[in-house]
Amino acid sequence: MKQGPERHRSTGLNRREFLGVGALPLAAGLTAKGLSAESVGGEHEMRTTSPAQAIVRVGLVGAGGVVQRAQLPNFRRIAGCEVVAVANRSLASSQRVAEAFDIPTAYANWRELLEDESVDAVMIGTPPYMHSTVTLEALEAGKHVLCQSRMAMNAREARDMLYAALRHPDLVCQLVVNPVQAALKRLIDDGYLGELLSAEIRRLGGDASAGASPDRRRGFVEPGADMHWRMDPDLNGFNIPLGLGAAYESMSPLLGRATRVMAMTKVHAPFRRAADGEMVSKGGVDHMDVLYEVANGAQVQMRVSTTTALAGGNRTWLFGSEGTIQVAGRRILGGRLGDSELSEIPAPPREPGVPRVGVEERFVNTIRGDADNTTESLEIGVDYMAFSEAVHRSAQTGRAVDLPL
Repeated sequence: MKQGPERHRSTGLNRREFLGVGALPLAAGLTAKGLSAESVGGEHEMRTTSPAQAIVRVGLVGAGGVVQRAQLPNFRRIAGCEVVAVANRSLASSQRVAEAFDIPTAYANWRELLEDESVDAVMIGTPPYMHSTVTLEALEAGKHVLCQSRMAMNAREARDMLYAALRHPDLVCQLVVNPVQAALKRLIDDGYLGELLSAEIRRLGGDASAGASPDRRRGFVEPGADMHWRMDPDLNGFNIPLGLGAAYESMSPLLGRATRVMAMTKVHAPFRRAADGEMVSKGGVDHMDVLYEVANGAQVQMRVSTTTALAGGNRTWLFGSEGTIQVAGRRILGGRLGDSELSEIPAPPREPGVPRVGVEERFVNTIRGDADNTTESLEIGVDYMAFSEAVHRSAQTGRAVDLPL
């Protein structure tokens, strides 16, 4: 394992040049074997059978628990993708991660990593207070960017990230987003509900933060609990309480975007213990009731809380002019005109031959030119950040807030 500030030699290619260089040997190989590009058989085969494909080298800025459990191993499963550098809060922290996961280079800070010319792409896994700053500087440094959710501290920072991506069309800039529930969306698109009339969304539970006590994890209030960064507005912005943005993000492709928001919030545990042992009060909301309207006029009730003990987890109800749908965990239940009760709707089988592509693989595929380079994920993030900010504005002022901001 090496540590900064030693620099590595790079190809120095932007996305357009990266694709051009990779295409020449690939085309030559196909011609030599008497094959055309059309005969290869689709994106999945192209990705797994091309020996001439350029290596994508990824650096991690912030490698906490989620990145270690998800993004890091997912990147390593991709052929021709290498995780080559890491920058955590300190050099010692970076070195621990590098040693644990056999990452060649550890840096004392993230700006040193951005100066490493061998790094093609950056995975940002810090808390949201750094997302916008690191994204903007990474793009200026010529790096592709994949940013962890939640997108930013507020709607302004989220828009700054989107505009920066648009200024760098030769670079890939994407956000980790929740996948759309395909079976549920298919039901709605096929007219199962008829016209959407209203919806109820419940994201109830406890504090899943690392170090939370068993009672906190079950949703009981625990005065004086440790201040985790997810409950700290200085680090997490308007992404509090846990699950607010994710709940809206998962529903907006199904129900439409919010146009008007009203909200009330509550802090049930006003004092928390900081890392230095001091009791602090930062106003981290842990219970929220939201009423919002979508474009067709339907009203959506949303409750997000980490203090609803033993409430049974997540539930979603969708009410339409011709049908009702309930989502409970992975189960979808429904009933239509003429039915007397709900019954389970089996999930349709996956289409044969369609590969499952995760966010990390899609990001690498886009760098290589195997997927369209769009800002769709960033636009999703801007939308849910504006919604989250509108919720907090409404709660603070006692007034409805119109969207977009």
